[in-house]
Amino acid sequence: MKIFKGIAFATVTAFMLSACGGNSNSGDAVVSEEKEAAEAGTAAVKFTPTDDSQVTWIGSKPTGKHNGYIPVTEGELFVEGGNITSGSFTMDIKGLEINDLENDPNDEEDMHDKLTNHLMSPDFFAADSFPTANFEITEVKEYDASTMSVEGKDQFETEYTPESAEEFMVENPTHWISGNLTMRGTTKNVAFPAHVNMEGNELTAKAKFNIDRTDWGLMYGDEASVADKAKDKFIYNTVNVGIELTATQAEEVAEVQ
Repeated sequence: MKIFKGIAFATVTAFMLSACGGNSNSGDAVVSEEKEAAEAGTAAVKFTPTDDSQVTWIGSKPTGKHNGYIPVTEGELFVEGGNITSGSFTMDIKGLEINDLENDPNDEEDMHDKLTNHLMSPDFFAADSFPTANFEITEVKEYDASTMSVEGKDQFETEYTPESAEEFMVENPTHWISGNLTMRGTTKNVAFPAHVNMEGNELTAKAKFNIDRTDWGLMYGDEASVADKAKDKFIYNTVNVGIELTATQAEEVAEVQ
């Protein structure tokens, strides 16, 4: 079914397209200042994300990489006439999981717990102060390959260089999504290609894009230092991000406040 035509959708992470203005220094994302959120129409139908909805991540450094996900805990998407008109969802930062390390409570050198605790610390997410992140839709457009392109930035080459935006992006994108991503107390508007589908009472949205973590104040191990690059002592600023969202119809909305 054809959805999202002529709608506005705003996203979290400024990522990979040069078709919209406001590029950040990351080179492979469109990042700009916070924008006004889209509003639902009075006849909109609400869709609620399912428990398996998540945002995935891959973080890299010259000597290795880790991957995991952050669960989506709540949210709502409004659809009218087969089109998404507005919506938002919340991510539980304290629920972050690491997929490539096993959790062994009997191991005092448990790397899973060490990395989790470090990611929760002020070096990264500062989860005690900012336990959640939020994405709020501002605009949705149909994806047009003739006018919308994905451009990656040059990366410092090592064995574990992050995948470029062109290599990592979702296959067969249907829409160009923009939204306000709030993380660690900072809000930026981001735009990226996504594949969206609606069948019956179920809506799915998938996206894969790159962001520059320093745009949201995650500065630990910043790769800016040439000296650190020479010693391979840095963490790439580029993070591979994926959105895997499934939502089911909840109820009709007679009036949206």
